[in-house]
Amino acid sequence: MNELEASGQASARHRLAERRVLVVGAGTRPSAEAHAPPGNGRAIAVLAGREGAAVACADVDEQAAAATVALVEGEGAKAQAIAADVADAEQCAGMVTQAHAALGGLDGVVLNVGIGLGAGLSGTSVEDWDRALAVNLRAHFIVCKAALALLSDGAAVVLVGSAAGLRAGSGSPSYDSSKAALLGLCRHVAREGASRAIRANTLVPGLIDTPMGRAASARNPARARGAARVPLGRQGTPWEVAYAAVFLLSGEASYITGQALVVDGGLTA
Repeated sequence: MNELEASGQASARHRLAERRVLVVGAGTRPSAEAHAPPGNGRAIAVLAGREGAAVACADVDEQAAAATVALVEGEGAKAQAIAADVADAEQCAGMVTQAHAALGGLDGVVLNVGIGLGAGLSGTSVEDWDRALAVNLRAHFIVCKAALALLSDGAAVVLVGSAAGLRAGSGSPSYDSSKAALLGLCRHVAREGASRAIRANTLVPGLIDTPMGRAASARNPARARGAARVPLGRQGTPWEVAYAAVFLLSGEASYITGQALVVDGGLTA
């Protein structure tokens, strides 16, 4: 393991210089742990700032978004907090407009939101299904629809999916199904954006050590045992997810679109 990258300690490489990026789900859920890891969204926002981007940090939790803004500004980057509930269609579209105005344009969007409701088919209500799909899929559709009209030519969209979208594993049919559907939405966004060289890709994390991941492991011991089956022998870190996101946002991925980049230590291989 490369300790510097995996721990978020590597120096800046300026791969997103002068880019303006909206990160949706940039907060991190509160944790009682003294040294809790960040969530994937916070790590992506911080690393994007370190790499030279101005970052709009959107989250349903205004305080969590503000905390991420402080970290991004600590990297010497411009940042703006946006409070929005992606389950609300109007707030989804408004969030994009607000980020565009605050940053003076948009060159990238990262959608890192997802909830799992219900356990098994019998334990999932229609209300659970509708709520999960609104957050996990409809929000991505609305944000992409709004963003395509505002993104600069050559911009990039990154949808954050899950290994549960490649094979059933979360125990939540709403979560598994919505994450699988992101792959199809991503391909469509890639096709529509191609005429202006706007790329869209799906980032697919596996077992990642985040506050949400730790909470899921506490509820589901099988998930914790699953880390032992990862070929690389460990869970990933949110910084490793963030580096993959920065790659997809950067010019280094200029010929990659409509694809899924799996960051799972070989779990689904």
